[in-house]
Amino acid sequence: MPFADRLVELMRTPREGEARALVSHGVSLGRHGDVAGAGTEGETRRESDTMGVVDVPMHKLWGAQTQRSLENFKIGGEKMPIAIVRSLAIVKYAAATVNEREGRLEPRLAEAIRRAAREVVEGRLDEHFPLVVWQTGSGTQTNMNLNEVICNVANSRFLGGSVGTKSPIHPNDHVNMSQSSNDTFPTAMSIATAHEVQERLIPALKMLQEALHVKVLAWGDIVKIGRTHLQDAVPITLAQEFSGYEQQVKNSLLRAKGALVHLLELAIGGTAVGTGLNAPPRFGENMAAEISMLTGLPFVSAPNKFEALAAHDAQSTLSGMLKTIAISLLKIANDIRLLGSGPRAGLGELCLPENEPGSSIMPGKVNPTQCESLMQVCAQVIGNDLAVTIGGSASSHFELNVAKPLIAHNNLNSIALLSDSLESFTKNCVVGIEPNMERIDALMRSSLMLVTSLVPKIGYDKAAKISKKAHAEGLTLREAGVQLGLLTNEQFDEWIRPDEMTRPEGLQSKL
Repeated sequence: MPFADRLVELMRTPREGEARALVSHGVSLGRHGDVAGAGTEGETRRESDTMGVVDVPMHKLWGAQTQRSLENFKIGGEKMPIAIVRSLAIVKYAAATVNEREGRLEPRLAEAIRRAAREVVEGRLDEHFPLVVWQTGSGTQTNMNLNEVICNVANSRFLGGSVGTKSPIHPNDHVNMSQSSNDTFPTAMSIATAHEVQERLIPALKMLQEALHVKVLAWGDIVKIGRTHLQDAVPITLAQEFSGYEQQVKNSLLRAKGALVHLLELAIGGTAVGTGLNAPPRFGENMAAEISMLTGLPFVSAPNKFEALAAHDAQSTLSGMLKTIAISLLKIANDIRLLGSGPRAGLGELCLPENEPGSSIMPGKVNPTQCESLMQVCAQVIGNDLAVTIGGSASSHFELNVAKPLIAHNNLNSIALLSDSLESFTKNCVVGIEPNMERIDALMRSSLMLVTSLVPKIGYDKAAKISKKAHAEGLTLREAGVQLGLLTNEQFDEWIRPDEMTRPEGLQSKL
């Protein structure tokens, strides 16, 4: 059917009795009924802020500012990472303690705030943090979401008050005391990303490195053909090949640890623009010490709060490191996928674990799914880095970066994807890889590049004649060399030793 006629057919109203479309026009297949949980159907209560009164669902613990954000930013479905929410709760917990020590906060109020914040950190209040990533660039609405929930929990559960009364604890005056969203949110970013790198990414990288090392130790005597430019090259051992992969992962581990250096510098204490207005002296240093005690990570106060609020170079460095890890893993996964291609018409040097059927139409087909999954994750991480790069540069103006939620979301997403994929790839692929000895040996012995070991004996030009004749006439190197009168059978056996080619004379294997 011509395009124009098809378009008319799509636009016409169905006749009576005709089957109706399963999907209505104007309805997205990917959209949830209530994207951000903004609906206030059912019983509500009245909450207020400086702009007036707002209806909030009775069973929810957030307040007016959270509700306004829900109603004003019905964008996408990506919620603020729960790691940011819990890290902000750590900040509130620590601030209650430091403010109490300074005599600025009554002990009973401080304890109630700490108890409520602990419930957030322990994941007992996750449903009360519904805001999306795509909100104000400072993260103010998520900071207020924390202030409101902690306030309501503290008042209603621990101080005999009621939800929504802001008494005796007020979300701004007490939960947010000595703080600004401009320093609490970047502090939460540092806590969340540093913790996830330390507790998730580094262990996952170690797992893969150790699995690769087992293969290196086991495969030292397996000689195979090397490849450069996707063409045959000189021999290499399978252990040497995998040692390259292992070194990439070792380097990734070093990069991950190095990224922690500036992630451990906290912006807290800078308040609105970096001057520390409304915070007591040494509040940043005292907060860093308290947060270190709570998390077990060696946080310090950022040496310059203006930089800590206005730029996120530490997060950009982290993102670049995550991208570099992704590039390394992309190479490893792609190599293993190609080395395992086949089983009969590919390279077939590796036998990969057969985890699930690979085709809905081709019986018996099995695919390198773990490699493909990891490669897709790497592509996503590389894409995330571009967004962080733009967020860290184009959105950093004067005294405040205003892409904080974007940067936090993408970096935490990259850490989670890489950590999960590393564990899956290691357990479901690398550990179970086995060499196909027959195929490895056949490919190695048929390679024309074994001729390279003849160069010191007969010279480059004569060795090239042997290789070209063998290739053109379908001969072995031995047959071509003997026919050309350039060597004898005995000399071929003496000079062509693939195993020795992997360890040139005068060099010792590092394996």
